[in-house]
Amino acid sequence: MPDQDLYPLLFEPQLRHYVWGGRNLESMYGRKLPLGPTAESWEISGHAEAPTRVTNGVHQGLSLPELVRLLGPRLLGTRTVAQLGGSRFPLLVKLLDAHRDLSVQVHPDDGYAMEHEHGEQGKTEAWYVLAAEEGARLVYGLRPGTDREAMEKALAEGSVVDLLSYLPVKSGDCVFVPAGTVHAVMSGTVVAEIQQTSDATYRLYDWGRLGNDGKPRELHIAQALDTIRWDAQGPGIVAPRALESGEGFDRTCLIHCPQFTLEKIELEAGASFSGCCGGDTFEIWGCIEGAVSLGEHGGPRLEAVQFALLPAALGPYRITAESGASLLRAYVGSCEE
Repeated sequence: MPDQDLYPLLFEPQLRHYVWGGRNLESMYGRKLPLGPTAESWEISGHAEAPTRVTNGVHQGLSLPELVRLLGPRLLGTRTVAQLGGSRFPLLVKLLDAHRDLSVQVHPDDGYAMEHEHGEQGKTEAWYVLAAEEGARLVYGLRPGTDREAMEKALAEGSVVDLLSYLPVKSGDCVFVPAGTVHAVMSGTVVAEIQQTSDATYRLYDWGRLGNDGKPRELHIAQALDTIRWDAQGPGIVAPRALESGEGFDRTCLIHCPQFTLEKIELEAGASFSGCCGGDTFEIWGCIEGAVSLGEHGGPRLEAVQFALLPAALGPYRITAESGASLLRAYVGSCEE
C-alpha cells in the first residue's frame, strides 16, 4: 500500500508585484489578483524569500522547505540528493506577465553564486512562452564580437541597447537560458519559467526607468560583467526532440541540463499518461492547456496554468486528460530514462 503522506501536492502561489507586471494572469487564466500590477506568480517555491504552502491533503499548510525537512529523499529523490544536495528544493516554477520590458540582466553560475551570494545557487532557467503578442521578442545574448571592453564602453556612453541581440518568439516556443546569458523578457509575453531555486539576478540595464518608489532601480554592473559568458550566449529557442508516442499521447524532450530536464506531453481528450516516481527524483507537472486529473486512481485536478509536485517515492501515477491537454514535466535526470 502506498504511503498516505505521499500524494500529488498542490501549492498556494506567491505573487510578486514588480514595476513591469500586468493583469494577464487574471484576464487570461482567471487568477484573483490584488489591485495594481502583478509581475510574477511563484507556483512551486522553496526559496526563503517566498516559499509556497501546500493546499491539499495531510500536509496542508506546510511550506515546501518544511516538507523537504519532513520527507527528505522521499520527496526529493535519491538522485536529486546525490547530485544537487538534500537541504533545499532545487527548482522554482514561476509565471511571468511582462506588461513592460524587464531589465536586461544576467544570472551567475553555481560557483560564482556560492562565493558571492552567501550560499545561494546559480540560476539556469528555461522559459515556455504561454502567450505572445504579434511581433513579441526577447533580449537574448549580445551582438557578435561584443566583449567586456565593448560593454564597459557602452555602459559609460549609455549605448548598451546597441549591443543587445533580440529573439522573436511566439506562443509554444521554449527558450533555454543558461547562467551567464544576457537576457530580458520583453513586453507582450507571458511565460512559464522553470529555474534553479535562486534569486541571484544582476541588472545590467533598466531602460532608464524608475521603480515603484520613484527612484532608479539598483544596477549590479560589476557582478554582471564578471558573470557574462562572453564566448557563448546560449542556444535560444530549442527544438523539441521526440521521445515517445502512445495511445493518445506524445512526449518530447525540450531541455536536458545538469540542473533539470524539461519535457512536454500532449494528451488527446480522454487519453492517459502513466508513469512511476520510483524514488530517484520528484516530478513537477504543469497543465498549460486543457484540464487533467492526477493520480493512479483519480486525484487533484489541474487546468491551465496550474502545477503540482509529485514526490519521488510516490510510486505509480496516471494523468488523464478531460479535454485535449498540453503539459510540462520537470525533474532531475535524463529524458532518456
